[in-house]
Amino acid sequence: MLRTTVLAIALSFGVAAVHAQTTNTATAADFSQQNQQWQHKRLANLTAPNGWLSLVGLEWLKDGANRIGSAADNDIVLKVGPAHLGVVTLSKDGALHLVLDKNSGATVDGKAVTEATLLDDAHAGEGTPTTVAFGSANFFVIDRDGRKALRVKDSNAQTRTHFLGLDYYPADPSWRIVADWVPFDPPHELEIGSVLGTINKEKVPGKAVFHRDGHTYELMPIQEEPDSLFFVIADRTSGHETYGAARFLYAELPKDGKVVLDFNRAYNPPCAFTPYATCPLAPPENRLDLAVTAGEKKYRGGH
Repeated sequence: MLRTTVLAIALSFGVAAVHAQTTNTATAADFSQQNQQWQHKRLANLTAPNGWLSLVGLEWLKDGANRIGSAADNDIVLKVGPAHLGVVTLSKDGALHLVLDKNSGATVDGKAVTEATLLDDAHAGEGTPTTVAFGSANFFVIDRDGRKALRVKDSNAQTRTHFLGLDYYPADPSWRIVADWVPFDPPHELEIGSVLGTINKEKVPGKAVFHRDGHTYELMPIQEEPDSLFFVIADRTSGHETYGAARFLYAELPKDGKVVLDFNRAYNPPCAFTPYATCPLAPPENRLDLAVTAGEKKYRGGH
């Protein structure tokens, strides 16, 4: 699934909380206020102490012992933390075991222990991966196509403390489009690449078909959550006024054969702000021959 391979994105840091769309009966008077509320939630989630702006490392683990810490003699040199944090051992079967240095001061899931088994984000079930915290920073393990890495975050990261804010196109009700929903039975399969060079095959429950300026366009979502559709899109503004790889867009589930696509709520993936995320790329099927002048623009402080 994208959540544990390419994405682990929209849900693990609360972004899913910002995807809720306005209802089909929303009035023009409601539009501006609801759009502003959505943008405020988006900003709050992005800038949270544990949000995407706090990423400071993506460190791939090798088989066997991995010495970790901020000192140069470690196998994995962290940008923050004690000189010698401890050793993470990656077994051939994918199991992860941590032994902390006695002077590290680190905790595991909030507990002071000397060693622990680590659950990565692909094997934590409905819970969260094991978190190792030290000072203002922490890490957990992610699994991407069988490769495991430390995702390191620091609430004092410069990307967070020097964040320049979000820029949007002017809110435009005409970009809140009621599209026709064409269900697929059985679901189709869509290949979605990532910035890591991997390709994941995802199930697509149907397609949204809409009209703009006399032309017809289609978008295909995946369904990571039971109550919403998730689109990874690109358009003629991509790489110019908006982030080049993709933008994300959530929609409520179709109702009476219709699905609402509010492009005012198209937003940047984490990779627009940090080089340490593992974002999906817009598939060819979702690259619109259309300038979507709505939603979030390219980050002016982009790396």
